[in-house]
Amino acid sequence: MLEIERASGIYLYGKNEKKYIDLISGISVSNIGHCHPEVVKAVQQQAEKFMHLMVYGEYIHYPQVAYAKLLIEQLPEKLNSVYFVNSGAEATEGAMKLAKRVTNRAEIIYCKNSYHGSTQGALSVMGDEYFKNAFRPLLPNTKMIRYGVAEDLENISNKTAAIIIEAVQAESGVTVPENNYLDKVRAQCDKHGALMILDEIQTGFGRTGKLFAFQHTHSIPDILLLAKGMGGGMPIGAFISATENMNQLTHNPVLGHITTFGGHPVTCAAGKATLEVLLATKMYESVAEKEKMFLEKLQHKFIKKVNSKGLLMALEFDSYETNKKIIDCCIEAGLITDWFLFAPHCMRIAPPLIITEPEIHEACNVILQAIDKVCGK
Repeated sequence: MLEIERASGIYLYGKNEKKYIDLISGISVSNIGHCHPEVVKAVQQQAEKFMHLMVYGEYIHYPQVAYAKLLIEQLPEKLNSVYFVNSGAEATEGAMKLAKRVTNRAEIIYCKNSYHGSTQGALSVMGDEYFKNAFRPLLPNTKMIRYGVAEDLENISNKTAAIIIEAVQAESGVTVPENNYLDKVRAQCDKHGALMILDEIQTGFGRTGKLFAFQHTHSIPDILLLAKGMGGGMPIGAFISATENMNQLTHNPVLGHITTFGGHPVTCAAGKATLEVLLATKMYESVAEKEKMFLEKLQHKFIKKVNSKGLLMALEFDSYETNKKIIDCCIEAGLITDWFLFAPHCMRIAPPLIITEPEIHEACNVILQAIDKVCGK
């Protein structure tokens, strides 16, 4: 158990100032680094003004409005209405409710090895039985298909409210869809009037080399889910759709989705500052080059395979036991990494996007030395 006293950039500092490279960004949260000065300043300035007002429409929250405006300026025209929530799981819940309301249908399709959160609704569309079974019964009218398998998309029908799908499936060990798969999802949804809910909770805000991962494709989702890297370290999420869709949550009942702290002024101020840093620096434009550095350096006979999309990477080993020993060895040597929920034999690499070439080489050397120590050369 680590006791962290402070964090800055790509580093965490424990007791006695022991320094750790954070190679997972708090699970894809600290994309622009820990305690970025612009984010800290935004938090401090907003906290001095007000930290909470009722969020149900009686007051105009400038931090909410300003952040929503900046967000939709980066998105396609039909993604023009932002509903701020507290987390990725709540974004999933809100999106599922919205899809049912817009389509007047109940069926939600999801993918094997998908992860969209751990609340009851999100758990119902998690693609792993081990994590679900203890909490059944869950939502009815859900159907699981295989991620990346085009023929399974035939399950989308006139009964389907939505398919919820990740732009890159993270917890399966970074599964990157091929053969224009997301475009095929979009086409099948259009054919049957179903909505495409795209989960970019881990891939958004520059992680894959674009501001949003769907920008690598020709597909625009009906509902976009964001969180994690959205707040620069502060807790925030959002589901984003067209205004005409979102208006369905304004009547019958009048408050179709309620959240006390969603769009909290301080978190929105932090989020806006985070996005402004990303846009000003365009640090995501160097992600592909940094991915290549990792791939070139991480060569070892005991690494079976590396899956990657930008700075979201999975190193595959022969077993969880081997991976866990290597992870523990890395932590002992001053590097924080982890495993994946549905691929425990894979090591997670998702550093802050600000990581430099010398820091990449240092991190890779720690990993390779740990593999040598655990497995041999």
